[in-house]
Amino acid sequence: MGAPAGLPDLGGKAVLLTTDRRGWTRRLAAALAGAGADVALAGSHAPEVAASARAVEAEGRRAFAVDADVTSAADVEAMVDRVVAEMGRIDVLVNGAHVELGKPFDSVTQAEWDAVMDVNVRSIFLCCQAVGRRMLGRGSGRIVNISSGLSARGLSSSAVYAASQGAVKQLTASLALEWARDGIRVNAVGAGWLTTGASDPDDRLARFIPSRRLGSPDDLAGLVVYLASDASDFVTGQTFYVDGGATSHA
Repeated sequence: MGAPAGLPDLGGKAVLLTTDRRGWTRRLAAALAGAGADVALAGSHAPEVAASARAVEAEGRRAFAVDADVTSAADVEAMVDRVVAEMGRIDVLVNGAHVELGKPFDSVTQAEWDAVMDVNVRSIFLCCQAVGRRMLGRGSGRIVNISSGLSARGLSSSAVYAASQGAVKQLTASLALEWARDGIRVNAVGAGWLTTGASDPDDRLARFIPSRRLGSPDDLAGLVVYLASDASDFVTGQTFYVDGGATSHA
């Protein structure tokens, strides 16, 4: 009978995935490649870019690594030009670059505020704008912003970080409305507390989560693939929380 129509399939798609230092990117890259995509990896942390490229190649797909500062407008424009020259186009942008800050608000410095906003907000603005212009020219595209559950809830000593995530949520919703009639779908994935190692059910944080465990980057992968695919054509402007139920806590 074959696979039902509408299941996520990225065969023939070209994806640009921005990276950071958390070790999540290689998991997402592997999932995108496993669904059939060729993936360009961009960022300034060479070990994560290289590891993510190897994860793509292990799935039998083409990887393209780009050294770029995604908080720099000049670097982002050059990055997008290089990816388009190498891969022909960018069908999907996954904004994965991210930084966290946990610190009492009254001791946060202006430099720390700027650093968080540069990575978590400015990079998404720059990448969405640079890639979006090319998507507008083709009349199609998918953008997936990796965000946090703190776009919907507060947390002590995380005001600056939560503010950056609120900005991503609003940018996602508003950009989706602006580009909906141009065939571009814009969504976000709000990650909960994740670990790249094993989750200890007796951990204090794990006990707070209704699912009684920390998540893994692999828990995000299926949703990211879906939102990157044509199967999500009727979905835009949404932030989906993958957090074991944490945002549902009273």
